[in-house]
Amino acid sequence: MASTDGARGPAAERGQREARLLGRRSERAVLDRLLSDVRAGVSRVLVVRGEAGVGKSALLGYATESAAGLRILRAVGVQSEMELAFAALHQLCVPLLDRMDQLPEPQRRALATVFGLAPGPAPDRFMVGLAVLSLISDLAENEPALVVVDDAQWLDTATAQTLGFVARRLDADAVGVLFGAREVGIELHGLPELELDGLPDDEARALLGSAVGFLLDEPIRDRLVAETGGNPLALLELPRGLTATQLAGGFGLHGGQGLPGRIEQSFIRQADALPAPTRQLLLVAAAEPVGDPVLVRRAADQLGIETAFAEIDGLLSLGERVTFRHPLVRSALYGSASAAERRAAHLALAEATDSSSDPDRRAWHLAAAAIGPDEDVAIELERSADRAQARGGFAAAAAFWQRAVALTRNPARRTDRALAGAQASLQAGAFRTALALLATAEAGTLDALGRARVDQLRAEAAFAQQRGRDAPGLLLRAAQTFESLDVRLARDTYLDAWSAALFAGRLAGAVGLREVSRAAATAPRPDTAPRASDVLLDGLSLVIAGERDRAVPLLTRAATAFGGPDITVEEVLRWGWLATAAAATAWDFESCVATATRQVEIARGAGALAVLAVGVNVLGQVVALAGDFAEASSLRAEADAVREATGTHVLPYGALVLSALRGRADHAFPLVEDTIARATAEGQGTAAQYARWAKAVILNALGRHDEALLWATSAGEDTPELFVSSWALSELVEAAARSGRPREAAAALARLQEKTANTDELWGRGLEARARALVHEGDDAERAYGQAIELLASTRLRPDLARAHLLYGEWLRRQSRRGDARTQLRTAYDMFATIGMEAFADRARRELQATGETVRRRADASSAREELTPQERQIALLVRDGLSNPEVGARLFLSPRTVEWHLRKIFDKLSISSRRQLRDALPAAEAATR
Repeated sequence: MASTDGARGPAAERGQREARLLGRRSERAVLDRLLSDVRAGVSRVLVVRGEAGVGKSALLGYATESAAGLRILRAVGVQSEMELAFAALHQLCVPLLDRMDQLPEPQRRALATVFGLAPGPAPDRFMVGLAVLSLISDLAENEPALVVVDDAQWLDTATAQTLGFVARRLDADAVGVLFGAREVGIELHGLPELELDGLPDDEARALLGSAVGFLLDEPIRDRLVAETGGNPLALLELPRGLTATQLAGGFGLHGGQGLPGRIEQSFIRQADALPAPTRQLLLVAAAEPVGDPVLVRRAADQLGIETAFAEIDGLLSLGERVTFRHPLVRSALYGSASAAERRAAHLALAEATDSSSDPDRRAWHLAAAAIGPDEDVAIELERSADRAQARGGFAAAAAFWQRAVALTRNPARRTDRALAGAQASLQAGAFRTALALLATAEAGTLDALGRARVDQLRAEAAFAQQRGRDAPGLLLRAAQTFESLDVRLARDTYLDAWSAALFAGRLAGAVGLREVSRAAATAPRPDTAPRASDVLLDGLSLVIAGERDRAVPLLTRAATAFGGPDITVEEVLRWGWLATAAAATAWDFESCVATATRQVEIARGAGALAVLAVGVNVLGQVVALAGDFAEASSLRAEADAVREATGTHVLPYGALVLSALRGRADHAFPLVEDTIARATAEGQGTAAQYARWAKAVILNALGRHDEALLWATSAGEDTPELFVSSWALSELVEAAARSGRPREAAAALARLQEKTANTDELWGRGLEARARALVHEGDDAERAYGQAIELLASTRLRPDLARAHLLYGEWLRRQSRRGDARTQLRTAYDMFATIGMEAFADRARRELQATGETVRRRADASSAREELTPQERQIALLVRDGLSNPEVGARLFLSPRTVEWHLRKIFDKLSISSRRQLRDALPAAEAATR
């Protein structure tokens, strides 16, 4: 495991103190300011970056010694532990584990699973990060904390991802985070950095003088300083054991090895002077990453070199832990050993490791000791991979699988293990590794099932990286192969292919919704009773085939099942959002609400953030269509937080619906343009269709019907079977009717009526009646307006109802029935203003003024107050609804202290002093920020 105290041994500590005493004033000042800010309650993060030996550890040591009054948490990355998931994180968190009971249940469950404290399914790695964030934030409530992580370039992937997540979210916590790293990996990219160079010449000369026991001529001294570039470790280590005559020749760094290599050569030179048993002992210690002196002694006993401990000569120290003078000592000794010597060391360590208490590390040592293929060791590695995956250590599982593949002689088993490794790599987000393992599998013997699995995994890789045009074809091919092997798996894969094709929309390549639907319609059916997912697949396929009359009952049945209690959690997580799309296609708004809400609730509880990224977008659309803009705004902010935390490529569907109905052109139009550009580049055609529909809505609201006609036409013709096309047809009827194009309006109405002919749902019937009123004249139009208002009034769809009142009022005014028109227009205006539909409210106000009524824009009591930011508004709404600070933090990926910091700012802006007052203050504040 990684060291918790970062010790390097007595010699290293002496070198660090010397390096600190000789300069680094400006760098120490940076660290002093960081510590001062943390003591003042302000979080700070810094990555100290530089080459090996430049003094990173010395500066981190200075910060640690200067951190009086701060609780210090330490970890050190170890190169040979990079494949062991959460190794360094466990050591960092050991002092905090007694606080786990205070965590929200999903976070507590995630952390207990990855640390092996409790069984459970593999947690989402971002939920682990949130748990660590909560632990450290809770610690800082009582005392400021400093997290010190040295050799961060050697952190295992899971730990690096978690600490990078935490470092980016410590906004208002009294926590400092210091990393020391040679290079900054993607996990820490973008964090503030302090780059270390060599010491200035005068300080370097002084340090060199302290390292040699005799007077150096000035030219020789200056040459040595120049060759080392002022690197402190080089100045201390390279002269060791050299005479004045040898030093006169310089270190010879030019034209050969780099500085780290020369420093390693210095360590190797020192080791070579030792007896063979001592060198072997040093190699055993270098091959053992835990730093456990008992384990090293047991391995030494295995090799018969236990007497060598007396002669380790300062390169190694044995105390509570085994520590080298510098990490380069470890890499130098290990790298210079022969393959046979390394295998002997690993075999001794494997035999000294308890197979019951640490089977994974024993398996790793056995693998390193193997000369060639070894099935027994491969089986041990396979078991280790399963254990790692159960803890959520997908990167570690992939590493175990990779090594197992290398040790497997049997072609079939080698292929199976390569496929398992590819699956683990995908779950870890290591797409290159996954593709490499898939290539290994393809190079072996693949049966039909194996070929289908390769296609399926390639599709998953394509879909995970970019929800675009490549995945549907791969998934379709896999599903067709599965047909003769596993009917249920085939149908599940068809549904996944349909999902991928839905994201791709019109931008799909050779395989899109039509191709997937045709294949699924003729695929074998299960012998057992159909599951909800089977009904869903059948209904969606029939929609694309143009058989809406047969499709709608199936879609309604499937959507109802996905929103009910009998569906499995796994099905809801996998296809819940698709069931909501089915409900929208069938105009079943209540099922839209039920399925979208259920999926989000389950995803939040399970910590399934990849699912949540889609789910909150879907639920955001639903609540916006219902006119609950406060909740829609909250979900939009949550979608942004999840997307930023996970790096998913889900485009802002919920934000588009909310922006379209709000009608703020200055905010909505850039969002539309950006979405279309990104969707086109990434092959997400349905997102581009949403954006075109959204622009048509806003242009209709602004009365720019000629322009709205173009955007609505484009959205309506784009994948016409989808529900978004139906929404666009409603806009097209209005745009055409209001811009003097009756034929186009009638044609659009006819197409909309085809989409609503087979439904009894009030949503579809209400929109059809509203569109029919726009096309008809006289009594027919008035009856249709009345029907639309009556139908929509019985739904939650307040924006559509308000628009029906507006259109009816406009028609009445044009019939010179001003009194009747005022009634409808006043109702519409009041509804628009209450909901927050600004552009439509302005249109209704202008129409009212045209009837002779004076209408003022609604004044807001909080208009003089400073506006809340989107994040502040979301926090305020969640707190108003009764969530605690930890619960809000869990929802938004913030620490509870950061939530409290935002609340203080919210209280100031709203001129209130307590959480209870939010219920009265927020309606006004929300109106001000719409």
